[in-house]
Amino acid sequence: MRLRVLGAAGEVTGSNYILESGSTRLMVDCGLHQGGDEDKNREPFAFDPSTIDAVLLTHAHLDHTGRVPQLVKMGFKGKVIATAPTVDLTEVLWRDAAKIQKEDAEWKTRKNRRKGLDPEEPLYTEEDVEKASDLLLPVAYDDMLEPVPGFRVRFRDAGHILGSANIEVWVDDGDGEVKIVFSGDLGPQQTVMERTPSVIEDADYVVIESTYGDREHRTNEESREEFREAMKVMIQDHGKVLIPTFVVDRAQRVLYEIMLMQKDGILPPGIPIYFDSPMGEKATEVYNKHLSLLSSEIQEQIRSGNDPFSPENLRIVSNAEESKRINEVKEAVVLAGSGMCNGGRIVHHLKNSLFLETTDVVFVGYQARSTLGRRLVEGEKYVRVAGEEVAVKAKIHTINGFSAHADRRDLLAWARQFRTDPLFFITHGEQGSSLALAKTFEENGIRSFIPEEGGEYSLVGKKETALPSISGIQASSVPREVQTGRAIDAVLGDIVTLAAELKEDGSSVPQEEALNLALSARTLLKTLKRRGADD
Repeated sequence: MRLRVLGAAGEVTGSNYILESGSTRLMVDCGLHQGGDEDKNREPFAFDPSTIDAVLLTHAHLDHTGRVPQLVKMGFKGKVIATAPTVDLTEVLWRDAAKIQKEDAEWKTRKNRRKGLDPEEPLYTEEDVEKASDLLLPVAYDDMLEPVPGFRVRFRDAGHILGSANIEVWVDDGDGEVKIVFSGDLGPQQTVMERTPSVIEDADYVVIESTYGDREHRTNEESREEFREAMKVMIQDHGKVLIPTFVVDRAQRVLYEIMLMQKDGILPPGIPIYFDSPMGEKATEVYNKHLSLLSSEIQEQIRSGNDPFSPENLRIVSNAEESKRINEVKEAVVLAGSGMCNGGRIVHHLKNSLFLETTDVVFVGYQARSTLGRRLVEGEKYVRVAGEEVAVKAKIHTINGFSAHADRRDLLAWARQFRTDPLFFITHGEQGSSLALAKTFEENGIRSFIPEEGGEYSLVGKKETALPSISGIQASSVPREVQTGRAIDAVLGDIVTLAAELKEDGSSVPQEEALNLALSARTLLKTLKRRGADD
């Protein structure tokens, strides 16, 4: 069996993996690249979409699902399998993505026309979304299924957002059964909205995310207090709190926290709460549909007669004109997408309020490189918003503990549950985060490996478990070569020679990138040495 890593290697977005056994191809996730990597979405797929037999989705976020309609547009005709809440949320997100892409393409076409350039086409249309939606197949947690011959699959609760899943895959390729687990995006061990991630104890290989592999979040209590303090500042300033939100999960969490603040008498009920996102309203409806899959804390609120996602004075903003009128309101809480401020209605709110000292901007989620959100979090004093330079006089707050992602401590705890010494492929993280997690794993005796984008890896069953054969790093002949000691000697000799040449001549690669790549190579060699000692 082979694993192809086609996205989320050295970056957080664009998750995309293919498992191949014989002529059968099973895809796990097919996500959009976001932040500074969006041009990758227009690159052709590195495979023929019509040859993919089925797609499994770990959860609904667009960096895991957003290219599926494009896959269908290019010829994919198999089933797209996910948990029932993920199916519901994915349809909401796809329709919104198609609408935004259409608007963006029209705007770029107008610009191109003035320059004599070709028109811009959207990645996919609402018609493509309808075709993709027809292929969605909902499944229940913990049910065993066979999506394609020779592959058995089970979805387990990942605790990240509603419907999120770890996916267990068993493959019998004729040489024995191989089991690989895809973590998807893991939730924290200490949860508020979702249930705790499932315990999985056996696997030969695990593909694990590393978004926050280099840090630890504050506790729920600390994060809740930090959020409340930011809101108290807004009350004192008699200004606005702008909360850029991901409309799935993070918006619902913020609405829940606001409801608790009102209940505890911290936030006056007269202050208007604007949820400026029609898609967010639809996502909240999905959450209300699947309340039984949420945490015990949410269940307790419901039993007490509280609506967890509907604080007092909540106003759902349905159209653009109503959204613009919020600019005339001096004191309010405004939730709007996108969560990274690279689009959506939050942009015009920032443009009209960032320069005011009475404004507070509260970030409650991850901010990718090259996004407006990242620049604000990093403290830039002037930013370009909607084509205009704007001074940043607002107070910027970051509440990392609201993240639906596991931190380093949580990732280590989840990895330690495996009792079969699997090899971990560390993905879905910026280089620093992935390297930090690899170091943490190494210190705790856990075998790990950081794959490259485009890498192909041969996987074998437990009775023969070894380092994966690598065909995506230099040459396709490497998998055959690593099977003989002679070839290994030759490859190690090449490594020594390359290291000496780099030390002598230096590298034109930027220093930070060069160091990250060198650290990754060192981690691989240490893993190889440790395996040799174990044998």
